[in-house]
Amino acid sequence: MLTVNESAEQTLNIQQLQRQQRTLKGLMNQLSRSHLIKKHQHAQRLLKPLRVVNPYADKLSFTYGQTRNRRDHEKYLTLIDAIALLHQHQREIKRLERNDEVIEYIEVVPDDIELANKLTQHVLIRSMDELPPQTRQLLNDITKQLEKQSTDDGVDVLDCQFTQKQVRQWVSLGNTQLREHLKRLVNYEYITCKQVSRYGCLEYQLLDYGETLPVSILSSVPPENVSL
Repeated sequence: MLTVNESAEQTLNIQQLQRQQRTLKGLMNQLSRSHLIKKHQHAQRLLKPLRVVNPYADKLSFTYGQTRNRRDHEKYLTLIDAIALLHQHQREIKRLERNDEVIEYIEVVPDDIELANKLTQHVLIRSMDELPPQTRQLLNDITKQLEKQSTDDGVDVLDCQFTQKQVRQWVSLGNTQLREHLKRLVNYEYITCKQVSRYGCLEYQLLDYGETLPVSILSSVPPENVSL
């Protein structure tokens, strides 16, 4: 799942790249990029459209607590197939005769699963978070500020209170975006808010403190020599 990085640092990086593209170095980079794309296209043409068989599929398992895990599980298995297909020139091409038709295929090896497991932890784990990435980042930023406040004041992090104005000083978000993210955090019960005056001034407190993302989305019983 792709999302927009709304941080000021990312905006600065984009602006620097936009300026660089107008320089001689930028022109050289564009020419090199075209050459690199052609090289990748030529490499892809070396791959044959083979079938992939995973003899270890029945030994694998995947988290299943959410409905979206059905799609993520298929992505995981497809990733293993793609890795195997990429290494087809290092594998034996096997043949199966069926109804007067010869089907060529290669088999998944433990190294393919090991690599897929490593990639999956980086690629899919974020998509399984119940919070969008921007909201999760805001929660992380707030938590860091409250940890500092907790140390300075000698109070528990969950007892620290904060306002929207303070959060705007901590992060680079517009008022509308900030309200939306805070509302989402309240709805998902990561923070709580209370009205402290008749003018509607709100103060917030953390309800949840610590790592809330799953440390692993795989619960595989791996084939021999595969470590998760």
